[in-house]
Amino acid sequence: MNVVAHGIGGVRDLPVPASFFYTTAAVILVVSFVLLGLLWKRPLLERHAAGRRLPGSLQTILLSRGLRFVLGAVSIGLLVLTLAAALFGTTTPLLNFAPTFIYVIFWLGIPLLSVLFGDVWRVLSPWRAIADAAVWVLERGGRQARPVLGGEWTWGRYPAAIALFAFVALELAHPNAADPRTLGIAAALYTYWSLAGMAVYGRDTWSRGGEGFAVAFSLLARISAFAVRDGAIVLRWPFTGLAGAERVRGTLVFVAVMLGSTSFDGFSRTSEWQDLLSEVRERYVDESQRALDLATSATNVAGLAAFVGFVVLTYLAAAFSIRWLVHAPRSLVPDFILPLVPISFAYLVAHYFSLFLIQGQFIVTLASDPFGRGADVFGTADFAPNLAIVSPETVWYVQVVALTVGHVAGLAIAHDRAVSVFADRRDALRSQYPMLALMVVYTVGGLWLLSHG
Repeated sequence: MNVVAHGIGGVRDLPVPASFFYTTAAVILVVSFVLLGLLWKRPLLERHAAGRRLPGSLQTILLSRGLRFVLGAVSIGLLVLTLAAALFGTTTPLLNFAPTFIYVIFWLGIPLLSVLFGDVWRVLSPWRAIADAAVWVLERGGRQARPVLGGEWTWGRYPAAIALFAFVALELAHPNAADPRTLGIAAALYTYWSLAGMAVYGRDTWSRGGEGFAVAFSLLARISAFAVRDGAIVLRWPFTGLAGAERVRGTLVFVAVMLGSTSFDGFSRTSEWQDLLSEVRERYVDESQRALDLATSATNVAGLAAFVGFVVLTYLAAAFSIRWLVHAPRSLVPDFILPLVPISFAYLVAHYFSLFLIQGQFIVTLASDPFGRGADVFGTADFAPNLAIVSPETVWYVQVVALTVGHVAGLAIAHDRAVSVFADRRDALRSQYPMLALMVVYTVGGLWLLSHG
């Protein structure tokens, strides 16, 4: 992503060496592992997953058709505005509404809302709103709205993984990822992907398996203390939505795209990767600009795919090790996937915290002049963002805390699953040795990426 730098400058004057943070984070994970083994002796998350219903009056408001209609209309309006600004506004990324809205407000804001308030994307998605409106119009006209293919869905979450990978490849591998025209074409193509998928397979089916953002945000929403159960909003323990096994095909690959893409984003800014890209550019220095762009993009896509593959392989190694340690009669791959979800959110916070706080302020100005032509619709065109809202040291501490807390949460969820699956407490403890090793690798690796990016 080239809208702005993700950070606000390298951390050079920490009171202690960066290696101290690596060691401390690893020690915290080990101590957490020991405490979980001593104190967490029976499954708790699934037991508290049902939650308690919110008061009836609040339910009526939050689940009302009127609120859903208003939010849907606003989301469709924002989609139209984003497409129009991208395709017809200024080509300067920082002066165009689309890059900041897509990469910052949407891609970073919706995950935060999902973790705080649950699956809000179900009512905020413009594509779902358009599909709902189309169904309403058909049914009002006396016609039955049915998907073109109404058979059983067998693709799992693989189509959604492909869609999300395409987005992050655009963000991280395209030579002009923040170019408004490029974003406009990409947004139009994704709109077609979403609407066509819903028309062919049905709104719910495609949202669960084909619409990449819907799947990503719904997984993150399982961290939240809020959920919808049997048509009612309930308040539950946080993380209880991640209890149990996840047997939907393609979930591991999808979560790997979420986690691996953020990791590659950090690695792509290290001197090691930049040196590699420089060597690629030198090889194509006498070629056309298009050939040079294709070479660098292909290199970045390969790197992105390698990081996604690394997440898949390390998790599979941990899952197979667990099975070997406890002599389990079946595969345990589906049982410990969901603990990776809070880790992916932790990586998102750690990598993009400063970007959200700094670049996010520019949406105030861009809202008044989305096309970059000197307009001042809301009187905020002269708003001056505070670029020093956080110091580099504060960002680093937030990154360390986010990664550590995310991995401790993942370890706790995995432990809860282990004591649920294995009747023998010793097997439950042994099964978590590979998960502890995996969490330490991800934590220390994540901190290294952040400190060298």
